Amino acid sequence: MLKKNDEKINGFLFVVVLPLLLFAMSYYGFESSYTRLKTAERPPDFLFASVYAYRVIPNYLSLYMTDAFAYVQDHYLYFFKDFLSKNGTPFYHALFIFNSFFFVLCSVILNKLLTFRTEEYLNTNFKRIIHLLSVFFIVITQYAPTNCDMMALFCYLTGVLLTLEYLHSGKNVYFYALTGLIVFSTFVRETACINIAFFAAVFINIKDLKEGKYQVIWKIFPLVAAFLIPYLGLRMIISQKETTFVEGFYIGRNFSSPFNLAGLVFAVVVLYFINTLCISRENKIIFGKYLFFSIPYLLMITLVGLFWEVRLFLPLILTGIIVAYHQFKNPLDLT
Repeated sequence: MLKKNDEKINGFLFVVVLPLLLFAMSYYGFESSYTRLKTAERPPDFLFASVYAYRVIPNYLSLYMTDAFAYVQDHYLYFFKDFLSKNGTPFYHALFIFNSFFFVLCSVILNKLLTFRTEEYLNTNFKRIIHLLSVFFIVITQYAPTNCDMMALFCYLTGVLLTLEYLHSGKNVYFYALTGLIVFSTFVRETACINIAFFAAVFINIKDLKEGKYQVIWKIFPLVAAFLIPYLGLRMIISQKETTFVEGFYIGRNFSSPFNLAGLVFAVVVLYFINTLCISRENKIIFGKYLFFSIPYLLMITLVGLFWEVRLFLPLILTGIIVAYHQFKNPLDLT
């Protein structure tokens, strides 16, 4: 009984408390060129007048969270107001609380994924090391905080879990849940599309395609529709006079700036390192297929993202860690 309680306490400290402390350090203990967000009293206008405008759920939650925090600070935390004012604005503190909530949920989902069909390869201590490494990867990307990344990452990791549950159980409820999740997360951030890439990597078998078995392709169509319909609908509904399809084209800067090149090298080295950690050839093939199906996302990062903002590579890195140690049910025909 005492041992079980100790395990629960240790799990809570490791999965919730430690990650949350690291997250707070990244928001309040380090400075970067993005620190100007600390001085923004309200959500910046560019969130509603650029490509960010299509991320409607986190944008409007940011407005409500900012107003709510300002009210609480003025009416209930007035004795703490000077300290809070010195370390940020209501918007920044609300951003931290909002992202912290989804960061903790990400940590919980990661813990679930790293304990799901990995028993043969990972003992408890090693799982915790891998989990801590994953948490560090998330934390170090927070030098470029946004109001959508943590929520989008939580949706993405939940989609990965639903995909694996569907793989191992065959229950359609997980597929329907994944479809609904993609619809919802498209209103959060465009990274919803790489849930489709992961699903394709797990279920598409080259041997089956060679034999003319295309059933899995039909399975992917609803997921693609679940992404494209809300994605295109947002761009039709939200006036293009006030928004832009992309924030800008940065391909030149990506291959000329030392900072952006450093971000690219970081991503390549980490993904290569993760590939070497894969427990079997099957896992390496699935990871390779995942990167292949993620090429459209990688191209978008190259064209309209900045390599220096390595948060853009975070879903790929975390997926690699998950795939590396997962025991897949049906071995692939590797010939």
